[in-house]
Amino acid sequence: MHPTRRAVLASTLTLPFPALAQSPWPNRTVRVIVPWPPGGSTDVLARLLAEAMQTRLGQPFVIENRPGAGGNIGADALAKSTPDGYTMGSITLGAFSINQYLYARLPFDPERDLQPISLHWELPNVFAVPAAHVPATTLAEFIAWARTRRDGVSYGSPGVGTTPHLSGAMFTSRLRLEAVHVPFRGAAQTIPAMLAGDVNFALDNLASYVPVIQEGRMRALAVTSAERFPTLPNVPTMAEAGVPDFVVTSWCAFAYPAGVPRPILERASQAIREISSDPAFQDRFLRTGARAISSTPEEATARAARERPMWQEVVRISGARLE
Repeated sequence: MHPTRRAVLASTLTLPFPALAQSPWPNRTVRVIVPWPPGGSTDVLARLLAEAMQTRLGQPFVIENRPGAGGNIGADALAKSTPDGYTMGSITLGAFSINQYLYARLPFDPERDLQPISLHWELPNVFAVPAAHVPATTLAEFIAWARTRRDGVSYGSPGVGTTPHLSGAMFTSRLRLEAVHVPFRGAAQTIPAMLAGDVNFALDNLASYVPVIQEGRMRALAVTSAERFPTLPNVPTMAEAGVPDFVVTSWCAFAYPAGVPRPILERASQAIREISSDPAFQDRFLRTGARAISSTPEEATARAARERPMWQEVVRISGARLE
């Protein structure tokens, strides 16, 4: 063997195995943990982004649903996964900014154990009432109607501590309305109960209510975003409807476990930002009732931190506490 070739081979064999294995990310399947059941808005939107990332980056992005405990089970699985860039998660606002105040104990620390990659989507809650059972056509009419009811009103949500529950608690507390919270497993159970007249209203995620609003079976009295939502241009914001300082948007970020190498974090974040800037991709999200958004890792981290004090106070007002 030529001396130069022998020297090169010898030096190569002394390299640690990881260095030999290194190649640009991704070079194999990426697992995407979704901490919510299949078919819900978080699952559907995660699948849209995973499909686009697979097309752009040339490797499979496979969804793994790990629902339960308000998103904590899936977030914990992500936090405890190997930080090599091949496990990411679609983590919602609750795991980032709410659950630490809601649950007596969390198996992970969202600030220490989760590394946001990019914001993914946001959507407002919609103040919806069943058209056949609630006479109000505006939010002001609903408030007046609610105050005439001896037993007050009831509102549904997909569970204790979710943003629909906390939004309803914040609304009824601020307006001093007698109200009972009725938790369900999800909008698939809340909506039939409302249509049957068992529940008077919901301040629930817009994506789940678009079809029944468009069919006329529900009336949308307001949305909780700062501006009107593009797919419901005739529905006022809470401020326009007479309830100022009531901006609540649910959001989600793709995240890694802490410790993923910075070059991989930046490549994943850049891919999401490029995909989310495509008008056709944005239109697909709007049709589901959400807005496609993106950010740097630092911007997503800052948003989670900025919203924690508000949600801590709302959890206190609601009185919610979970083990």
